[in-house]
Amino acid sequence: MTAGHSISTSQKISLLIKELAQEVARLSQTVNEPRGPQSDLAKNLESQLEVAAKVRGRALYYPYIGTGAGRGPYVELEDGSVKLDLINGIGIHLFGHSHPRLLEAAIRGSLSDIVNQGNLQPNKEYIKLAQRLVQLASKKSRLRHVWITTSGSRANENALKISRQKKSPARMVLAMDRAFAGRTTMMAEITDNPEYREGLPNYNEVLRVPFYDSKNPRSAEDSLRILKEHVARHEGNISAFMFEPVQGEGGFRVGPREYFIPMLEFCKQKGIAIWLDEVQTFGRTGELFAFEALDLGKYVDLVTVAKILQVGATLYTEEYNPKPGLIAGTFAGTSAALSVGLEILDMLENDGYFGADGKVAKIHNSVVSMLNELNETTCKGLLRDAGGLGLMVAVTPLDGSKDKVNNLLKIMFKNGIVAFSCGRDPYRMRFLLPAVLTDADIKVAKGIIEKSVLEAAKG
Repeated sequence: MTAGHSISTSQKISLLIKELAQEVARLSQTVNEPRGPQSDLAKNLESQLEVAAKVRGRALYYPYIGTGAGRGPYVELEDGSVKLDLINGIGIHLFGHSHPRLLEAAIRGSLSDIVNQGNLQPNKEYIKLAQRLVQLASKKSRLRHVWITTSGSRANENALKISRQKKSPARMVLAMDRAFAGRTTMMAEITDNPEYREGLPNYNEVLRVPFYDSKNPRSAEDSLRILKEHVARHEGNISAFMFEPVQGEGGFRVGPREYFIPMLEFCKQKGIAIWLDEVQTFGRTGELFAFEALDLGKYVDLVTVAKILQVGATLYTEEYNPKPGLIAGTFAGTSAALSVGLEILDMLENDGYFGADGKVAKIHNSVVSMLNELNETTCKGLLRDAGGLGLMVAVTPLDGSKDKVNNLLKIMFKNGIVAFSCGRDPYRMRFLLPAVLTDADIKVAKGIIEKSVLEAAKG
């Protein structure tokens, strides 16, 4: 037996990994409900926040620095406070904090001979994760290959390069209004938010299509018409049609299947690549891929994922397999991250999270019902249009203005919940719900949200 196999199969190492994970769980037992700061620790957090502001050049959005201790949806901060974490690092921690299976996977991965794996010299975790992604994606699509990288932005950059190489010399990209694609130079261009590219040059390579508007009965017709007008003006110079099945930063807006189909059919006729950005939707919609939830698999040429996977990845069909040298990169992810990503896929596939009666659907229905109940009772008219898809839930609070939504978020943080904003006109409060949320946790959330909304409304 080689040394590598002895490490991965050693019973002694397996027992030690379990003991470490169990000890972490024991030490985190008291992180089980929101609590305020501890007076003897408050100064410790304040000093660290000052350092963070100095080295970053600006303060953190929240006074949040974690201790490394957490349990399920709860997380402990350096001032001893505990928060109900309903944004999860903007969607990274699908199973909350210190999940025992993920702890074990992370420890196992960290025992690898290298911290970071790369595309030139991968270890087995890289190969296993890539193989599993292709197996799962190819069930209901023509996706056959994957390239692993370190983030959603990098995954999107790779998708753009692949589509442009295939359609060379075409350079234009069709994208939705209010799209978010990342913060690299080109992804900031695709992202429809001027605040995110202030001072950057405009390359005029993105053509906007209106996203689905449930209040407009002609929404699908309007979007198709505008898309066709763009194609007519730029025939042969459009490489891809990129969209998020559920808009993340754009306000958790959801488009039904019948809205997308005419546009996808037209793009197929014109030889324009169909690129789905599933960086945020991946694993959250009630199916592993949103293209499965919307039954769009036969149309997709490129799909990008990240966040819950712990790394980024670009999936593509055989026709879009790029030439050697186009996509590369030193880092593919840490050995621990790759190991955890593989474990997350296994948990999602085999532990009852998907489908109409799965855990994701039940959490979604419970949280949306809770928000609607508040809007109809004690917070009358102050929590409007609760919705989204799966573990992506958003609501329009107060008057939907930027200042009031941000103020409410700060009040909620003080009272014990971490959430975030999305959308524009109106601004919305968003939750990226952990898949381990229980009815008891939702009851806790309800009390904090109610208290915070009423407090913000008075101010």
